[in-house]
Amino acid sequence: MPRGARLDAPGTLHHVIVRGIEKRKIADDDDDRKNFVNRIGEVGLDTGTSIFAWALMDNHAHILLKSGVAGLSAFMRRVLGGYAASYNRRHKRHGHLFQNRYKSIICKEDPYFMELVRYIHLNPLRAGVVDKLVKLDRYEWSGHSVVMNYREAAKGKG
Repeated sequence: MPRGARLDAPGTLHHVIVRGIEKRKIADDDDDRKNFVNRIGEVGLDTGTSIFAWALMDNHAHILLKSGVAGLSAFMRRVLGGYAASYNRRHKRHGHLFQNRYKSIICKEDPYFMELVRYIHLNPLRAGVVDKLVKLDRYEWSGHSVVMNYREAAKGKG
């Protein structure tokens, strides 16, 4: 049975979840993490996609975004395809990095929006990657540290 088309239009709010194939890591070290995070920022700027929250974990990532004129699929294709290719080159591997296609949940922009930002940003704390909220404030791989003004948002090259 063929997959259904994704619902998307410019300005649609999406909670996107992407997982590593067979629950494997999608980032091995800080260089991989910087690559992934910078790619989200750069492609977001290029496509007019607004990023509201994100958390990069070892084997999955969450992104809360509002799709731009290019659409969600163009944004995700550039982020995931480009990242997977660079990851595979760097680690001298080939094949799929991500499990199936990414999951996208359309969200309404009311109280659920703030709850979703909280859910995504607290993911590293709930998963035990950091053990205290004070450590999450400085955790580089979630947008929480940007929201709390401990760090500036990643900017595109140029």
